[in-house]
Amino acid sequence: MAKAPAVEVEVRGRPVRVSSPDRICFAELGITKLDLVEYVIAVGDGILAALLERPTTLERWPKGWSADAKRATRQDPSGDAFYQKRVPAGAPPYVQTARIAFPSGRTADEVAPTELAVVVWAVNLGTLTFHPWPVTRSDVDRPDQLRIDLDPQPGTDFADAARVAPHLRELLAAHGLTGFPKTSGGRGIHVFVPIEPRWDFVQTRRATIALGRELTRQLPEAVTVNWWKEERGQRIFVDYNQMARDRTMASTYSVRANAHATVSAPLTWDEIGSVHPDDFTVRTMAARFAAVGDLFAPLAAGAQPRGSLDSLLELADRQDRDGDGGDLPYPPDYPKMPGEPPRVQPSRAKH
Repeated sequence: MAKAPAVEVEVRGRPVRVSSPDRICFAELGITKLDLVEYVIAVGDGILAALLERPTTLERWPKGWSADAKRATRQDPSGDAFYQKRVPAGAPPYVQTARIAFPSGRTADEVAPTELAVVVWAVNLGTLTFHPWPVTRSDVDRPDQLRIDLDPQPGTDFADAARVAPHLRELLAAHGLTGFPKTSGGRGIHVFVPIEPRWDFVQTRRATIALGRELTRQLPEAVTVNWWKEERGQRIFVDYNQMARDRTMASTYSVRANAHATVSAPLTWDEIGSVHPDDFTVRTMAARFAAVGDLFAPLAAGAQPRGSLDSLLELADRQDRDGDGGDLPYPPDYPKMPGEPPRVQPSRAKH
């Protein structure tokens, strides 16, 4: 069958070329590239607010997602999908960038969307999921969002994370912070917190560790901050390393690479216990957005008010004094960090 010719879509006054508009991106669902473009335009105010001025890694699936497709890795770069951290060659002039520094000290110019046309352009390149940093390009070293990942471990699922979420909400409120929950698009729950951009990545990660430790103290059978999988058990892992430099989460309204074409959906706190991630898909999200608007609007760059981390950092200091604090392991690709404990799997350390 002949390939459909490219089409041009008007995105808020900016023409964007969409090649192979009939390319199937989710075979079992019949979702095409043009369907994804139309979805992004339908939730345009929301997804642009989530990405606006933020360095953003593109998760690209140029041939679409399928059950047997796989992401490329450092060990096997031959995968069907890959993470693009540097701005793609040949980007049009309206694609703005931000220079970020990796933990290694190397730098890169990442896409930093300033208009919806940039998002549509990226979708045309096969981008399903957008992974923005918790910073803006005006200050790439000081996050303006605290991001908490409630990550279900084997034997747990979304419902378990949903039972933990109200306790997290109360804990944030006790420290003067307001959290905004969303589905990850998978089994987990993400909670984003708008904060003043006064603290660096080391401090925001420390605040997240303190938060996770306190949540673990309150719910020891349900929550863990143990980095090593062998120590987590059937609990919800508060992945504190998502606040480390160069670690990102899927943006709101991003499409996830799975059989249901789910999207990362903003939620109200009251509905967390009554929904399921599969409720929010490319096919259903536009109608929800039209009905409820952008529940994450307070997280947009420059939005006010923003919270303070002073109370959580004081909690971290108290945990240190009580002998329940200290740093935790960084991801394996990081250089050894000051104050970090030995980065050795416990079962191996015993030998």
